[in-house]
Amino acid sequence: MAGRRRAVRRAGCFVALGVLLVGVSGCDADDTGRTDSRSAAVQRVLDRRAAAVLDGDSAAYRATGGADPYLLLDLAAVPLDSWAYKLTSLDGSGSRVSAAAELRYRVDGYDKAPVVAERTLTLQRTGERWRVVDDEPAEKSGQQLWEQGKVTAVKGAHSLVLGVGQQPSVLRSYAALADEAVPAVTAARGDDWARKVVVLVPKSLDGMGGLLGAPASGYQGIAAVTTGEAGGSGTAPADRVIINPEAYGVLGAFGKQVVLTHETAHVATRAVTSAATPLWLSEGYADWTGYRTSGRAPGEAAPELQRAVQEGTAPTTLPEDADFGFDSDSSKLARAYESGWLACRMIADRWSEAKLNAFYTAVGGHKQRAGAVEDALRSVLGIDENDFVARWREYVRSELG
Repeated sequence: MAGRRRAVRRAGCFVALGVLLVGVSGCDADDTGRTDSRSAAVQRVLDRRAAAVLDGDSAAYRATGGADPYLLLDLAAVPLDSWAYKLTSLDGSGSRVSAAAELRYRVDGYDKAPVVAERTLTLQRTGERWRVVDDEPAEKSGQQLWEQGKVTAVKGAHSLVLGVGQQPSVLRSYAALADEAVPAVTAARGDDWARKVVVLVPKSLDGMGGLLGAPASGYQGIAAVTTGEAGGSGTAPADRVIINPEAYGVLGAFGKQVVLTHETAHVATRAVTSAATPLWLSEGYADWTGYRTSGRAPGEAAPELQRAVQEGTAPTTLPEDADFGFDSDSSKLARAYESGWLACRMIADRWSEAKLNAFYTAVGGHKQRAGAVEDALRSVLGIDENDFVARWREYVRSELG
């Protein structure tokens, strides 16, 4: 139970992936015209490459270069609505250059705006013809799923599951879970969100790390994460829920559903989550959504915090953001999640679910972290922060004692 619990509790983390925008810069300062001409020629190659991807034209694609020769095959199952490259800088001289570009693509029916991925490309010129000879994620950027192999797609009623190295039956089971998660989140949050979810399932933990552009070891034991733009508007691309097949796969049916509902709650609240939102609130809210109709007793959902209460070591303050670090002590991490969950559960119980939603929105709408919780507590719940923390401590003792 403890091992499974840890996997579930550590699953509710999301990662906000930023985009680095770089202005187009020339590499031959003494010959601006030549640099502009070369940039235009490279952009034209990238435009032809993008058109070939959308058309599924392998001959036209190969004509633009030998990099990623299997891309069209690996991408074939992905329902693309758009695919384009925007050259942002060019470096080098002579017949070989390095180009920084933004790959912008949309998945049909899910992305209202393009997903933007930073790429580093190497191009070689033979005569007057430029060709792409290498195309890889920019430094600190993640891979795209199709760079890890051929993608299999399963479409559910409210979901799109894209997997590499996974049996279709497994992906269908994930789509079924996602199709349950979406209406569960809508019942808790309301219908003011896309009410769709995109789930990525790499072959392994290493694949998950590759998608996140981070060492896989940092996500060991974490069942899933959600990537997206914090505070994203209605025109932002859809978030991606990324599954760790190793940790998620060992969960039981209940644990899998809680995890996916938790992550879907992050998708639903992304537009009203900002730098002002503390992790105890964003993670606690997602857990509250996941457990909302489970019927599980507080002690079953919060075993580490219950143990602390029984041992007389219950926390006296709400957890700090640092307490949610993936490299934290597993028991401490579990207590942080459980503390946030009980804080949100208390608001829903003692005030109402509507007040919890209003409080979450009010905190995220604050211009800065300082004062965000205090102001929202006063305006929505009519109490100050000291009173709230005191009530939460008593609630923890009464529910877990």
